[in-house]
Amino acid sequence: MKHSLHSANLPRRKLLKGLAAGGVIVGLYPLLQPTRASGLNPHPNNAPVLSGTEFDLVVAESQVNFTGKIRMATTINGSIPAPTLHMREGDTVTIRVTNHLKEHTSIHWHGIILPYQMDGVPGISFAGIAPGETFTYQFKVEQSGTYWYHSHSGMQEMTGMYGAIVIEPAAEDSIQADREHVILLSDWTDENPAQVFAKLKTQGDYYNFNQPTVFDFFQDASENGLQTAVQSRKMWNRMRMSPSDLADLSAQTLTYLMNGTTPAGNWTGLFKPGERVRLRFINGASNSFYDVRIPGLALTVVQADGINVEPVTVDEFRFGPGETYDVLVEPSNDTYTLFAQSMDRTGYARGTLTTQAGLSTEVPALDKPESLTMTDMMGSMGAMGNMGNMDKMNSMDHSSMSGMQHSGMDDMGKMSGMDHSSMPGMMTNMDHSAMSNMTSKLATASKQVRHAKTEYGPSVDMRVDMPRTNLDDPGVGLRNNGRRVLTLADLKTLGGPMDPRTAEREIELHLTGNMERYTWSLDGLEFGSSTPIHFNYGERVRIILHNDTMMTHPMHLHGMWSEVENPDGSFQVRRHTIPVQPAQRISFLVTVDARGRWAWHCHLMFHMDAGMFREVVVS
Repeated sequence: MKHSLHSANLPRRKLLKGLAAGGVIVGLYPLLQPTRASGLNPHPNNAPVLSGTEFDLVVAESQVNFTGKIRMATTINGSIPAPTLHMREGDTVTIRVTNHLKEHTSIHWHGIILPYQMDGVPGISFAGIAPGETFTYQFKVEQSGTYWYHSHSGMQEMTGMYGAIVIEPAAEDSIQADREHVILLSDWTDENPAQVFAKLKTQGDYYNFNQPTVFDFFQDASENGLQTAVQSRKMWNRMRMSPSDLADLSAQTLTYLMNGTTPAGNWTGLFKPGERVRLRFINGASNSFYDVRIPGLALTVVQADGINVEPVTVDEFRFGPGETYDVLVEPSNDTYTLFAQSMDRTGYARGTLTTQAGLSTEVPALDKPESLTMTDMMGSMGAMGNMGNMDKMNSMDHSSMSGMQHSGMDDMGKMSGMDHSSMPGMMTNMDHSAMSNMTSKLATASKQVRHAKTEYGPSVDMRVDMPRTNLDDPGVGLRNNGRRVLTLADLKTLGGPMDPRTAEREIELHLTGNMERYTWSLDGLEFGSSTPIHFNYGERVRIILHNDTMMTHPMHLHGMWSEVENPDGSFQVRRHTIPVQPAQRISFLVTVDARGRWAWHCHLMFHMDAGMFREVVVS
């Protein structure tokens, strides 16, 4: 029987939901309260809040218990999440970080524009903070909005070292709300993160709950026909991939947290009837994408990655590690569930918005997990020219498919060399009237793709020749789910681009990997084998990210803003972290206005640690 939450036994259910009182064991490691703290939030499930221009942060080990097992965590001022830091645009802040660990540590101020020496990436911008030492970060706050901070040393972020940053604008805030709450989502494992990583290096799908089963095969055969089911299974087996491989980690090892609180703990945020409430959502997870909704309540997105956007009302949004979204809600009932399910549908974080502490309402069932489609594997060819026809490829004879280059499939060749006569399933279901137009589009896309020589090696198991460039796809598991789901195409930064210039030059990077080896890279080169990318100070450069893998990568460029373009080249939205979907090609413009050495990486921690990381040098 398929491994799933619904078939889990009672101990598994308890593990997924955690303990109602799970968290830091305060009795042994009391919460530190620096003198500059403005005091604790009234609800015990919230992180402490520090305000002003000077902050003292202490990094240490603390005992925690989220699932019934006592483990050691890496904490800041003894709490998970770390204290929420309230700053004001225009102020110069001083942050003293003291290291009480037995190893080096660091703090990166995610999305904050500052001098590179203050960016907090060991080996890139500074040496790190040695045991027993205090490092003083100091910078002028040049922006406002919702951001966060976390360790950039080892796997400390995964063991609890992260917190929120709220920056008030210098002028009156254009986003008006009667009340606000920070909603910081994260994930926790009782295992040693290094051991988790080692398991993935041995078997990339070690934690995959949703492997295809015999029951699934017969269900596919019933729905799509025996031949289609057989050919589909042959294709995935030949590629040594699983169409259910949506996340490296699942609820088999993770407990999903909301503001450091387990699902059983039920984090609670209060409001009064008639209030307009601002929710500052932050994905501080190490390895988890979340799909967020509040059943019965519309979400008006007003900010993305700390930057104001044209308001757009949705039912649900997906975001990955590093991303932030601010939404406005106007609750009319007494109680609502904040529901954040993992992309692979094995678990969730949850909390409650309510008028009275202690109330709660029904928690939705997890959505049924969906498999990756041909679009997620082959881009434009898988979509048959448009997203509306993405499922037509399910009926093709996959044994003859040669449109995608894939190691382990005898480098199946270019799509131009496909033997169309051997594809009866595809040809039967194809809209022949659109064939000429589709062929022209695919030929153009194929010519534009530039695979580096370094992609043809053991670190790359897949290369997409015809990526899709659309921004209006919510992603696997969210397509046509009956809810209005946010996409990149919905986001429009207010005020337009920060720089009217067009690009002076272009840099193309391919997101690459090999799931069987569990290696992740850029252009087929892991960080240790790569050389820095050089930007020229003052230039306007176009970056193209081309995803040659079947996983979504939240790509974070430190120190500079990334301005996403529409496929037609017009400005779309300004971000600091850009999710690039499988077989997708996204371009954005960067104004190179910050000298120094910067990091650029996937924000899925294990992808970064496995090699999807580059240094950027601006001179």
